Amino acid sequence: MELPLWFEVGSLVVLTLILVADLLLIIKRPHVPSTKESTLWVVFYVALALVFALIMLVVTDVDYAGQFVAGWLTEYSLSIDNLFVFVLIMSQFSVPRAAQQKVLMVGIIIALILRGIFILLGAAIIEQFSWVFYLFGLFLIYTAWKQAFSSEDDEDEQKKESFVVRLLRRRMSISEEYDGAKVRTVIDGKKVFTPMIIVFAALGMTDLLFAIDSIPAIFGITQSAFIVFTANIFALMGLRQLYFLLGGLLDRLKYLHFGIAFILAFIGVKLVLHAMHENELPFINGGEHIEWAPEISTWVSLGVIVASMVVATVASLVAARREGLREPVPATGPTPVGHAEDVAAEQGTPSTVDPRPSRED
Repeated sequence: MELPLWFEVGSLVVLTLILVADLLLIIKRPHVPSTKESTLWVVFYVALALVFALIMLVVTDVDYAGQFVAGWLTEYSLSIDNLFVFVLIMSQFSVPRAAQQKVLMVGIIIALILRGIFILLGAAIIEQFSWVFYLFGLFLIYTAWKQAFSSEDDEDEQKKESFVVRLLRRRMSISEEYDGAKVRTVIDGKKVFTPMIIVFAALGMTDLLFAIDSIPAIFGITQSAFIVFTANIFALMGLRQLYFLLGGLLDRLKYLHFGIAFILAFIGVKLVLHAMHENELPFINGGEHIEWAPEISTWVSLGVIVASMVVATVASLVAARREGLREPVPATGPTPVGHAEDVAAEQGTPSTVDPRPSRED
């Protein structure tokens, strides 16, 4: 059974309208969302994804619905990993907290465009060259190894500015201060770019790298380009609210990268096994399919993905709690960077955090 064309077109139209409405809401009412507001939006987008899966179950069959849920959870877990880099970028360039909503929305739009391009290319390549599953699988296994066993030197390398950012600094007139979320501003009668252009470039490069990882991963779950794209949309739609909801909790999820690495490695192995079924190997029995290679079902994949994320999250929170019990709690201390504005607003006092980018940048 195939997905009806009317369902695919109608779904994309509705999802586009939701994204446009979300964007207009940010433009019309820029603000720092509260924990309650962020929670409600995250719950809404998660519920929306589950409703979409239920509708897909009614319109098509249980296999397509299962592929969507497994693909959505895979992309959602990788998107949470993406949040770590977003936090790093916001901190590195001292983005004003009030402008972070717009910055995140731009980053999500860039991610959707890049992933859409990669999905079309991936689907076309798979259609013509089924052996590409070998490459996808090996790439994911390599990515999983890097994810699980990255060293401090690798983390320091991630903090360095990319070539594109350094090029922008050399070639463009960029002011030292932000002007809200504006990319261009006027200083002494001259139009110049604000540091926001550098932030957008950094987000774009980050989105590109994550698209390279995430697209092969979800093609290991399903070969339907429609399901791949909608799973990415639903995973990214609630990412902005999730950023403000988790906040400092991201630092406590110390084992999350192990869970993500296990998912990537699992899907990588699944892709290699699938390729063995689909392709004839000339060095085995004169060129035959490997029938003994097990096919991993969608539901097994779904169970592995959920279990990996649950175990990694619970282990991280337990470890963070134990470390918190061992460490003495200071009587007073500095307000964490990034939350000073919220605390100051609640207490009715001005924030002391300087929103300007560091002059060393």
